[in-house]
Amino acid sequence: MLKKSICIILALLMILSFSVTAFAEDGDVNVERIDFKNPGFIRGMDVSSVISLEASGVTFKNEDGETEDLFKLLSDHGVNYIRVRVWNDPYDSSGNGYGGGNSDVQKACEIGKRAARYGMKLLVDFHYSDFWADPGKQKAPKAWDGMTVAQKAQALYDYTYNSLNEIKSAGAAIGMVQIGNETNSGIAGESGHSEMARLFNSGASAVRAFDENVLVALHFTNPENKNAIIWFADYLNEYNVDYDVFAVSYYPYWHGSLENLTAVLDYAANTYNKYAMVAETSYANDLRDTDGHPNTVSAWNNNTGDNLLWEFTPQGQAEEVRAVMNAVNNVNNGRGLGVFYWEGAWISVGDTRRLGGDAYDTRVAQNKLLWEKYGSGWASSYSVEYDPDDAGVYYGGCAVENQAFFDPSGKALPSLAVFKIVRGDASLGDVNADKVITVADATLVQQHAAEMIVLEGDSLIAADTNRDGVVTVADATLIQQYAAEMIDSF
Repeated sequence: MLKKSICIILALLMILSFSVTAFAEDGDVNVERIDFKNPGFIRGMDVSSVISLEASGVTFKNEDGETEDLFKLLSDHGVNYIRVRVWNDPYDSSGNGYGGGNSDVQKACEIGKRAARYGMKLLVDFHYSDFWADPGKQKAPKAWDGMTVAQKAQALYDYTYNSLNEIKSAGAAIGMVQIGNETNSGIAGESGHSEMARLFNSGASAVRAFDENVLVALHFTNPENKNAIIWFADYLNEYNVDYDVFAVSYYPYWHGSLENLTAVLDYAANTYNKYAMVAETSYANDLRDTDGHPNTVSAWNNNTGDNLLWEFTPQGQAEEVRAVMNAVNNVNNGRGLGVFYWEGAWISVGDTRRLGGDAYDTRVAQNKLLWEKYGSGWASSYSVEYDPDDAGVYYGGCAVENQAFFDPSGKALPSLAVFKIVRGDASLGDVNADKVITVADATLVQQHAAEMIVLEGDSLIAADTNRDGVVTVADATLIQQYAAEMIDSF
């Protein structure tokens, strides 16, 4: 009898939770545009898990509920850069994936190709590990076990150079390469300062050999520790490390104030004449779990603090993104390069909302099968072979689906529009970004189609007026017709 009463109470609490914290799926968000000091300001997103999600049955939809390619949706909503992580060999000895998207070079190739189709450049984030690399662990790939630092430096160079060529050959437009991920404590199993510097420079040399126009980024975290971040910038200079972009992670529930964020980036950028950016940020649009795996931000975890200045709604999510972009834009001398949102499309592979009892248990069991088979959870049980103390114990689903820009059905939330709103009135057809559409814009498209010039970034996105993923004279014709008032929209 007591057990039955408890179940009834829990059911009532679930119903109350649904009524109070329902997703705000309709309506618009209201944020102010930003006057970007850097005209090429990156409004980026990491979508490293998308291939595994799609294999698990996930589809993405626009605000009208119509299924669309994720990369078209992102481009249409103002995203101009895609970030993708790369692990060397995220598979066990039997070929089973560790999870987290099973993010190998082949997936980076597919993601890069799809991003390029819609005018978005690619940031390749090499972890130099077979699974997650962060301040708590920087384990070398299995194939590099037992190598000396000199051997590891050569292996890192070869892996970087060969992987970049493979990703480029697949059709990606690589604009930036990250040498390591959140490397506060080390890289590829090395934690000594001179050893780390050697590996950083080995990776940078590979990027320079691949394409001297591609930017080299180094990535740290914990910017709330201002003295530590300043030390990292000084240390890189002391050891003559070659790089272009000083990047940090910024999650407001962990990483201090926006004012401090600007200050630490400003130091690295202007003391050493580097670009500065946020390589990762995110914010919850809701506090519920929707896949049966606990979330990083929930009603019980990381939901309070002096720096959580926004509500946990799509509006609040949009405001956080805008605020972080503005903080980076405030870096002096236009050295603020941009912001990447982390895994903004990593949603549930099976929605557990409004389910209880056996139905809930069945859905979670189905989700677990998908996480294991396709790697669409943060880690699978197979990861125990490589990471027995963390992933091998706590493996499961997604911990950030409530921080995505899509609801559990894959429908775009209104917060996704923030990437477009902050840039102002830029629109299809305005290729030269002068706020008017004239034959001058059509001429640029014709020149691009004739390979006389190369349009990039927002210009390339604006040029594709018929939204077919390629820029041709057909797009120029539409612009001419619009300028002549023969048509009134694209």
